[in-house]
Amino acid sequence: MTPTIMRQLWTVVETAHSKTLLQLDDASLVQWLVKQTKTQALLDCNETDFLCDYIQARLSLIRDIAHDRQCYG
Repeated sequence: MTPTIMRQLWTVVETAHSKTLLQLDDASLVQWLVKQTKTQALLDCNETDFLCDYIQARLSLIRDIAHDRQCYG
């Protein structure tokens, strides 16, 4: 995964409504984040698979960011 794609993913996380990130179940959240990232970057199948795995491994962090932003933002 390129640094550009990684930045785009984290920009999606930062700009998404906290409620959206907290409401979705794990599988739906992964798919939603991939879809949002794909609107900004063309991803091949390997990059999409890697992005899914990357997001899955960081779901707790993503939810913590959303929760903190909701509470303190």
